[in-house]
Amino acid sequence: MNKLSDYLAGIILTILLALTAKAVSSYIPMHLISGSVLALMLGMLLNPIIREISIFNTGINFVSKKILKAGIVLMGLTLSFSQVLSVGGYSLIVMTFTLLTAFGGGYLFGRLFNMNWKLSSLISAGTGVCGGSAIAAVAPTIEADNSHIAYAISATFIFDVLMVILFPLAGRYLGMSDLGFGLWAGTAVNDTSSVVAAGYAFSDAAGAFAVIVKLTRTLSIIPIVMIFSFINARENKKLGVSGNEQREKVEIKNIFPYFILLFLMMVAVKSTGFISAELSSNIASISKFMMIMALGAIGLTTNFSEVSDSGIKPLLHGFIISSLVVIVSFTIQLFIGQI
Repeated sequence: MNKLSDYLAGIILTILLALTAKAVSSYIPMHLISGSVLALMLGMLLNPIIREISIFNTGINFVSKKILKAGIVLMGLTLSFSQVLSVGGYSLIVMTFTLLTAFGGGYLFGRLFNMNWKLSSLISAGTGVCGGSAIAAVAPTIEADNSHIAYAISATFIFDVLMVILFPLAGRYLGMSDLGFGLWAGTAVNDTSSVVAAGYAFSDAAGAFAVIVKLTRTLSIIPIVMIFSFINARENKKLGVSGNEQREKVEIKNIFPYFILLFLMMVAVKSTGFISAELSSNIASISKFMMIMALGAIGLTTNFSEVSDSGIKPLLHGFIISSLVVIVSFTIQLFIGQI
């Protein structure tokens, strides 16, 4: 049983790392690099030094697992079910197709490139839902390695940087409306900060709509985590048993990610209207900081050489899936007349 003092050094280190990443991010033009991505990168740079100092280990592991889940739960208080209705049926139609593209295409190209299914799934989650937050939510559910988390976030981040620059230019060239561009950016750009940057670079109206669409898209984390809980349990059963035993029913109570149930409860609380906009904004800031801490901790436990050993295929996988999502989002809007 670890004492409280065993956790302090690691927790303090991740807090300092998160504060540093957040501060540096605020000075980067157009918010091209979010605090969470910076924290992950800084953590990976510090890994060769920190991994040799055992006093940090307990606290870092605690932050990478427990604080990560706590941050996801708190994120629920920033979302409400009414947001789904506020953006209308059009956005739900587009999101359905982009999610199918991200996970269906991710599966097919993952098999084609002979990639680890957990890494492929994390990249698909980051592309289809909400970048680092979705990757962080799905990772503990499928028991992904920290190196997989780091690579998945890196793959989606590189594409996001390009989209922040190219999306507004493409939107103006194509003559898109504020509504159409907001729907396009909200469903096709990955990380929330990148959605905000791309949306508001086009117009204030497009930015506001893009954020609403993005937050609604985030709610898909709930069914996606449930689906991957089942998939992971089935994969583990296949590795542990053989023959007809592989077909044994997977017990839901054994695979249910209870932190997502808490997340859902927080969304329900937010939906009641008892949480003021100011309080929700403060909670969002706390939740985001906890996520930055957690991703920094993951970086601190990730050996860069292990990530680089994955090769170019995961990056190519992420680029292809992200490109497909962009094309599908735009094409569906053409059909429903929202461009």
